Amino acid sequence: MPLADRRIAAWGWPLIALRLAAMLALLVASVALYYAFAPFTARNPVPRRFLRGVGAIAGLRVQVRGAQPARRTFFLANHVSWLDILAIAGRTGSAFVAHDGLAQIGPLRWLCEMNDTVFVARHERRSVSAQIEQVRAALSDTGALTIFPEGTTSDGTGTLAFKSSLLSAIEGDSDIPVQPVWLDYGVETRAVAWVGEEPGLDNALAILARWRPVDLTLNFLPPLSSEDRTDRKRMAAAARTAIETARSGS
Repeated sequence: MPLADRRIAAWGWPLIALRLAAMLALLVASVALYYAFAPFTARNPVPRRFLRGVGAIAGLRVQVRGAQPARRTFFLANHVSWLDILAIAGRTGSAFVAHDGLAQIGPLRWLCEMNDTVFVARHERRSVSAQIEQVRAALSDTGALTIFPEGTTSDGTGTLAFKSSLLSAIEGDSDIPVQPVWLDYGVETRAVAWVGEEPGLDNALAILARWRPVDLTLNFLPPLSSEDRTDRKRMAAAARTAIETARSGS
């Protein structure tokens, strides 16, 4: 049953309050550590640990399977929930490509920029070339970068069509592995998925109200072969096929 169809039980609210308080305490400590590390490192280790900690507080339990990624990797992942970001960043230190709507929310933009988020206008075709340059710069600066090529979250039972425009950033660059990632929430997939018209706040509160943990298997699939990287559309199709094949074989 989708979370949008559920009401938060009375006993869920104290758990929400406790988790939000823990996240706030972690945020305050992490911001202080972030600025303490900032003068001494180009790739600050604090955001990765902060996001992993937020996931743990939210009840996320991550199991990692498959080919361990190289430090400098371009990840293409399916997208089910906001928990996806906590899991991938917590295990890889990856930065992300996000919709520029998030950049309009001041505090959220500030936090995203700490993790080197690249903001793109998905519906602004005139800026595609500039976005590609942003992606190239982010790969150079951060090492690992994750794109959710579906462009939105799905219910997790299938994979939407992969958009390929931003993959132009790595066409012809064989030095950067391109690795599909399948996020598998198992039997809880529909319950945690953020889809349809459900407000993001409602989804987040419903997950924070869960007493049961959220189990996620982070499947790092084999990097794409050189034959599958001849152009951006082939890359997108090959990554989607790899994720669908892994799903059907599970």
